[in-house]
Amino acid sequence: QVQLVESGGGLVQPGGSLRLSCVASGRTFSRDTMGWFRQAPGKEREFVAVLGWSSGIRNYADSAKGRFTISRDNAKNTVYLQMNSLKPEDTGVYYCVAKSDSGSWSAGAWDYWGQGTQVTVSS
Repeated sequence: QVQLVESGGGLVQPGGSLRLSCVASGRTFSRDTMGWFRQAPGKEREFVAVLGWSSGIRNYADSAKGRFTISRDNAKNTVYLQMNSLKPEDTGVYYCVAKSDSGSWSAGAWDYWGQGTQVTVSS
């Protein structure tokens, strides 16, 4: 059974940092495209970051550029999202996603989703 399990969320003050982790299990994900989405209260899920299997493809939402960094450790079947200079508008549930192809990054294009981890940025 394929599973994506996120961790690392929590409450942080504006300007602070968090590192989210996502451990994939059930099969090897070293050749998969991995990414992160988030969903704020009352809003649709939105793309945050994506990373290709070889790390050659890496992209971020405009809101994340310069502040967030996505990385992966294929030996551990794990993908990370380092989030710095957090803002209140970064608050939401963050989801790890995975798919076997390198095509569309839209929400409906992903094969697997994690259960999500809550990130709250507030003073």
